[in-house]
Amino acid sequence: MTSPSVAATKPQATAPAAQSLPAAPSTAGHDAGLLLLRLVLGLTVAGHGAQKLFGWFGGGGISGTGQFFTASGYPAGDAMAVLAGLTETLGGLGLAAGLLTPLAAAAVAGTLVNAIAVHGTGSFFAPAGIEYELLLTAAAAALALTGPGRYAVDRLLPVLRAHRPAHGALALALGAVLAAVMLLVRS
Repeated sequence: MTSPSVAATKPQATAPAAQSLPAAPSTAGHDAGLLLLRLVLGLTVAGHGAQKLFGWFGGGGISGTGQFFTASGYPAGDAMAVLAGLTETLGGLGLAAGLLTPLAAAAVAGTLVNAIAVHGTGSFFAPAGIEYELLLTAAAAALALTGPGRYAVDRLLPVLRAHRPAHGALALALGAVLAAVMLLVRS
């Protein structure tokens, strides 16, 4: 039998304390990669918006795109062409600049959800598949969740200076709800 004083001096086996790992510092390569992704994705989507709004790059302009939207079951085809064109142009330019990145990414992702629905899911691979639209949607969602990196206008905005994944998740949820509303108005 051990005395109480001896038992008190024995070291107790304890579970290791849960340690919180510090956030990994953003590296120049990481930030350059996010900048490249933002520029390519953003300018590509903005170009699609310019096709709808202005007929640039071989696009149909508002009238031609409006006819496509009407044929696809959307009411007020011209209004939908303007809405889609503005969403793609402004969302794409916002991504490229890293300005209001969570909202810009959500706008792009929401628009592309509608593009996937209109295009159909009969096949995954081109020419009749959805691989291109799905890749752009995933890239936009990834940017919403990861943030724009250091080389972005958001770094100048106090509320977005330090990226919070919750901002991206909330923005994506908003984009999904608005995309669903647009799909519901489609006949």
